[in-house]
Amino acid sequence: MARLLQYSSFSLCFHSIIVVTVLGSIPKLILSSTLYSDIQVLRTLKRSVDPSSISPTSYLTTWDFIVDPCESTGKQFLGIVCSIPLDNTSAPSRIIAIDLDSVGYDGFLSPSIGNLTELTTLSLNRNKFRRTIPESISNLKKLTRLSLADNCLTGTIPTEITLFKNLEYLDISGNLLTGSIPTNITRLRSLAYLSFSSNSFTGTIPDLAGLWQLETLDLSSNQLFGNLPHFPTRLKTLLLNSNILSGHISRVKMLNDLRRLDLSDNRFSGHISKDIVSLPRLVHLNVSMNRFTAIGTRNFSREETQLQVLDAEKNNLHGRLPINLTTIQNLDTINLAHNQLAGPLPREYGKKLENSWRVLYLDHNFLSGNVSQEFIVHAPRIEGSLSKNCLRCPMSTTLCRGGQRSASECIQVQ
Repeated sequence: MARLLQYSSFSLCFHSIIVVTVLGSIPKLILSSTLYSDIQVLRTLKRSVDPSSISPTSYLTTWDFIVDPCESTGKQFLGIVCSIPLDNTSAPSRIIAIDLDSVGYDGFLSPSIGNLTELTTLSLNRNKFRRTIPESISNLKKLTRLSLADNCLTGTIPTEITLFKNLEYLDISGNLLTGSIPTNITRLRSLAYLSFSSNSFTGTIPDLAGLWQLETLDLSSNQLFGNLPHFPTRLKTLLLNSNILSGHISRVKMLNDLRRLDLSDNRFSGHISKDIVSLPRLVHLNVSMNRFTAIGTRNFSREETQLQVLDAEKNNLHGRLPINLTTIQNLDTINLAHNQLAGPLPREYGKKLENSWRVLYLDHNFLSGNVSQEFIVHAPRIEGSLSKNCLRCPMSTTLCRGGQRSASECIQVQ
């Protein structure tokens, strides 16, 4: 739910200082059908990795350069894909993809990577590549997939990244990158997936409406601030949690294809409008740990809403529990804990525990009155809590464990 453990790159990247040295020499290739400059890039890439971080079963161990990279078979040159000329010309083969395994390679991305001008995929995820992303990466005009996630890269986003007109997938999450998101990021009009999460980016989010093919946007766990910008209308996943964003969230209601929305752990305020709750394809809505004061609802019984999870924990929600949540057909997980909600516990909530609701957290509010029999009967099969309210709640009921507020606390809100 809202109590999430945040991932940090610092323990991974700064536990020791690594000095990359080259031990021995890599055998020279005698005969080659692969473009010679491509082979040299592979040699340089391997030399840029600390040999002690290359395990015997890793892909880089298979790069022995005794055979041609593009003519190798079996377990040689794993992680490499080549283009093979279809005609009988003497045109050389080219490296078109590098997809290394995630075994903790400790090194840096050499500027020579820019010489692989036919490269369409570069994936170095979950290793320990350090230093900055080299500017020479701008030469990789044919890239469709760039994934450098979960490494130790530093510096800012190279402006050259915005030159990749064919790029469909961009993931540089989980690094130590700083600076702001380039305003001309919308040049990447082929993007369908974009993740800058778990870095230290600052500043405001630029207008992203120009990324009209984008379906996934993850900017979570940074230091971004300001109001929400305009978003591409095709978005299916929007993750902005754990930033310093503020203002209202009304612009989200235009995203009719949205399946997952996470705005938790920010400084948003105002109402969570009924138009957002009722987005036709929305399944997971997390607005916890903000400053919202109300949830807008209506009778959803005649609407084909897909919402299954609603998490609004730790806000400033006032008033009574919204009865119309019980009319959302697919809803099974509700967290409204740690708010200022008052009034009786609706009997309709108890009835939903009989067949559809599986998780219900209403603890740390100011709810009052009796707890209906449905809550007591179905408590063993429900995950949740009614503790720290002003309810007459039997301690023998699992949902009531933890006790209620003191009488003095309850009198203050009456």
